[in-house]
Amino acid sequence: MSDLPALVRAELALPVDPRVAAMAAAIAAHYPGSARAVLFYGSCLRETQLDGLMLDFYLIVSDYGDAYDRRWLALANRLIPPNVFPFEHQGLIAKYAVLSEGDFDRLSGPETRNVSVWARFAQPSRLVWAVDDTARDRAVAAVARAAPTLLAAAGRVEGEAPLDWWRRAFSLTYSVELRAERTNRAQSVVDADPDRYRRFAVPAMAAIPAGAASGGWTRRRIEGKLLSIVRLAKASLTYAGGIDYLAWKINRHAGTKIEIKPWQRRWPLIAALTLVPRLVRSGAIR
Repeated sequence: MSDLPALVRAELALPVDPRVAAMAAAIAAHYPGSARAVLFYGSCLRETQLDGLMLDFYLIVSDYGDAYDRRWLALANRLIPPNVFPFEHQGLIAKYAVLSEGDFDRLSGPETRNVSVWARFAQPSRLVWAVDDTARDRAVAAVARAAPTLLAAAGRVEGEAPLDWWRRAFSLTYSVELRAERTNRAQSVVDADPDRYRRFAVPAMAAIPAGAASGGWTRRRIEGKLLSIVRLAKASLTYAGGIDYLAWKINRHAGTKIEIKPWQRRWPLIAALTLVPRLVRSGAIR
């Protein structure tokens, strides 16, 4: 199996913990008539013990207007995608990001400088729920755009080994967003499953569109970090307990001991906007 869509389809279909599938179905059930697919991604894919971890999902919907009862949520999702929400099911906790089918396809491809979707879906993921075969096919097609977009954006260095290309590409994308992870996280993504990246390398390179441009990373970094702050501010309004999740994630990845004060929970937007610059200055996030 050598063509990229076939590789992506096979990987997306790999089995997951039954509790992950149950959680995905429960997330979709909250969006009757608009839920199209649910994808599971992130570091928890490599974990067998899920208790105490924050699982990561993307919910793909037909249209934001159909997905929400409140118009401002649809507008926020359309203007600054995605919206992110917490979720609990059968003793597990998760967060899920909401994208329309159109935005998922667009943000997986080279027409956007925003790395957040194509950088994530160039990595392994699972399609754990789909409403029908058409939704499944559209999700596969969108995910298949991600790896060629990542490699094209990084550009090929003459004589560079494929695994080093992947590592450098992920390192570039990690530099664009505010991150609390270790500085070697980009390398560890590839080293966790080097055989997978070897299998995907040639098909992903072959799928890079002719004339695809690389570079522009200084602009991406400026825009990406500003967008990260804007998304964080938005999440303080849409994500219940978002300020506590922010502290939990930074403490977990950066080894800090941030404690959220009662006033910060009452005013999460102000707390987020004041907390981020302090964490950047201290080096807890980059």
